[in-house]
Amino acid sequence: MELREKQEEIEEKILGPFAMKSVNTKGRIRPEKKCDIRTDFQRDRDRIIHCKAFRRMKHKTQVFISPEGDHYRTRLTHTLEVAQIARSIARALSLNEDLTEAIALGHDLGHTPFGHAGESALNEICTGGFEHNKQSLRVVDTIEKDGNGLNLTWEVRDGILNHRTSTKPSTMEGMVVRLSDKIAYTNHDIDDAIRAGILDDIPKEFKDVLGNSSSSRINSMIRDTIENSEGIRDIKMSEGMKETLGGLRQFMFENVYLSDHAVSEKKKVHGLITNLFDYFRDNPEKMDGEFKKLMENGEDKERVACDYVACMTDRYAITLYKKLFIPSSWSIY
Repeated sequence: MELREKQEEIEEKILGPFAMKSVNTKGRIRPEKKCDIRTDFQRDRDRIIHCKAFRRMKHKTQVFISPEGDHYRTRLTHTLEVAQIARSIARALSLNEDLTEAIALGHDLGHTPFGHAGESALNEICTGGFEHNKQSLRVVDTIEKDGNGLNLTWEVRDGILNHRTSTKPSTMEGMVVRLSDKIAYTNHDIDDAIRAGILDDIPKEFKDVLGNSSSSRINSMIRDTIENSEGIRDIKMSEGMKETLGGLRQFMFENVYLSDHAVSEKKKVHGLITNLFDYFRDNPEKMDGEFKKLMENGEDKERVACDYVACMTDRYAITLYKKLFIPSSWSIY
């Protein structure tokens, strides 16, 4: 018996009735021979970790653009925190941790440079708009591996596409990631905002429910989610905790995400992103080879220009902008 088959047998024994077992996957876009060691979801997790888009997240903004300091979250550290929270919930509910982790690690692969400010800019200027969850799916389906994509399973792709509030994943594991994303970013953004001096603290009404530290807030939300999701085919919080999380998110929007500083930085990002997009849409031959290949495969040049800008890290976008639009210093000897 192969190692994969042994692991599939273990899943049958230990996973709960609402878990997605790897043997029941709806499969991949392109059929391929199964791995003799890893289950399909383990294989997807590894493909995501080893792809270029995953590595680029370490230099992409989470909330604070070009922060001075080493301890602010990036898109990559956010992703790892989501994965850890999601795995904790999945394990307690006897769900498939491998599927949960794969979705969590891939959910933000399509995010732009400069966080939601970059996403907002591309959404305004790209024909058909731009949403990072749809772009994450495009990354794993089309852009990675020189246009061949990662060929992930249907369940991982579904979880990546539907991790936002406005949509609902088809698996319990995807639902876990969707809620874990909110738990993660709400709490670590508080931590970063306090570090940046934008906040002194959160209101007492939230601390009375969640505790005084980031770890206690996260622990309270995880425990509440587990207790209210046991034995049902849904992932949910109690009404009280849901209201607390909603109030905390509203507080963050009013005091951090839509602060004067954030709005002023968003305007700068919009100009930078717009200029880069316009340049590469009008000069598609200037894009890197893998993006030229997408056009050779029939992709529209505007769509590929959007892909190219979205894939950039913050520092690469800034460096390229300076190179293309800022006059170089010169001297006469």
